[in-house]
Amino acid sequence: MARPSKYSPEFRSDAIALWRASAGRRTFRDVAADLNVNPETLRTWVRDADGRPAAAGVPADAADELVRLRAENARLAKAEKEWQLEREILRRAAAYFAREMK
Repeated sequence: MARPSKYSPEFRSDAIALWRASAGRRTFRDVAADLNVNPETLRTWVRDADGRPAAAGVPADAADELVRLRAENARLAKAEKEWQLEREILRRAAAYFAREMK
């Protein structure tokens, strides 16, 4: 029989959220050192959480909200790219007509 974990599900989900918030800027080792856990333990928690819709200890409605917010974020990122293209077209058109006026 496996021994019970000394880390609570809330601690695990907070650790995963902390690593994800700093992903790209900090390594597993850096975040694990801040939390005083083994880096491989943190890596395992993150890997396990990626395979499930919600991390242990996270309510189902929070997982649903996370899915909804990620979809909204993707939609807004696509809209931002379209707006950037429109701004670039308008900037070039304004420069063209400014040259014509001279």
